[in-house]
Amino acid sequence: MKITAAVLGAALAATAPLAAAEDLPAAVAGKIAAEYASLEAFYTDLHRHPELSLMEEQTSAKVAAALRSAGFDVTDHFGGYGVVAVLKNGPGPTVLFRSDMDALPVPEETGLPYASTVRTKDLSGREVSVMHACGHDIHMTSLVGSARVLAALKDRWSGTVVLVGQPAEERSLGARAMLSAGLFRKFPKPDFALALHDSATMPAGTVGLVEGNIMANVDWVDITVRGIGGHGAYPQSTKDPIVLSARIILALQTIVSRETSPVEPCVVTVGSIHGGAKANVIPNEVKLQLTLRSYSDQVRVHTIEAIKRICRGEAIAAGLPEDLAPEVKVIEEEATPATVNTPELTRRLRAALTAWMGADRVRPTIAEMGGEDFAYFGRTTEHIPLCLFRVGAVDPAKVAESERTGVALPPLHSSRFAPVPEPTIKTAITATVASMLDLLGKK
Repeated sequence: MKITAAVLGAALAATAPLAAAEDLPAAVAGKIAAEYASLEAFYTDLHRHPELSLMEEQTSAKVAAALRSAGFDVTDHFGGYGVVAVLKNGPGPTVLFRSDMDALPVPEETGLPYASTVRTKDLSGREVSVMHACGHDIHMTSLVGSARVLAALKDRWSGTVVLVGQPAEERSLGARAMLSAGLFRKFPKPDFALALHDSATMPAGTVGLVEGNIMANVDWVDITVRGIGGHGAYPQSTKDPIVLSARIILALQTIVSRETSPVEPCVVTVGSIHGGAKANVIPNEVKLQLTLRSYSDQVRVHTIEAIKRICRGEAIAAGLPEDLAPEVKVIEEEATPATVNTPELTRRLRAALTAWMGADRVRPTIAEMGGEDFAYFGRTTEHIPLCLFRVGAVDPAKVAESERTGVALPPLHSSRFAPVPEPTIKTAITATVASMLDLLGKK
């Protein structure tokens, strides 16, 4: 049954905000400070030894061992290299917190003393450099730190905590794999599901929340543009797929500019084009790779159908026979739906975080067009309320300099992205623990 606003409101009321004693934030801060040296060592080890999506064997083992040491009941190798850690502490709500674990095929150029030098073969056999260029090492470290704090404060809350180490987020495969393996059937079903993501634009020490859409639908599309190849000196004897590809690429931009409402976000990006091998040879085909981004399901469906129509129409205009029409393939297995923060839950957590951290450190953020497969945790039949919040990861002085000069900071997925560890990790743990204590029952 879908959770309505009224039902959710009742659920939130039933788990009224924790009337924390005045010393609770101080106790949390003290525990984080006591654990920080070992957490930073854990972080730098993860950063030095990143693993690609679906290959997180050692990373998963490290996370599982750390959560066991914190006193959680841990199941590993769940849905691939997934980790599920459960701590039951009497009656009350069940709150799930997810961390992703995979890294990216990016050569690190941060110059950090603990920079990754890992090179490995990916699943296709191609040798690549590997880096935690999206901050998942920050996420895992804060998950472990939060586990230690919550275990130490069992006298202050009641309910069940479920911590999830999820593989393959970068390929949008891990959440579905864990859910398909029975995450909500074999472990306590959550009343709320939370996650965080570091930010490459927010200053370290701050947290950002937004109600509703926070991350976009993301679809991957491969197009094979076919033609009739031949000699570059006799184009009249060919059907040039490179020229046809250029026409298709330009026409695709009208999906956003002329077929989608100006108030509906939509992005069509052609990120890869490959065709031909020699200047005087017209090839038989060209390969295009696209990503599509939107918020609404209607825009998502329309964009895909428009791509198919434009490809076929441009091929007809170029005089290609039907059997040489472009092939359009949507990569369904790597699609990601939009992540939508449940408004009532997000408002509640904003209030809790503001009370703990101060209004100057809790900021409104804007929706982004990146993708995040955490969305799937709220798209099961249970319709679990979700909230994903941002944690600043950049030296505040560098943020101020960027704002003053207009020079962009290294973004997520950049070879130069380097979070400031201590304030970022401490803030992430504080925000995680404050959020979970607010939702869990009080003893």
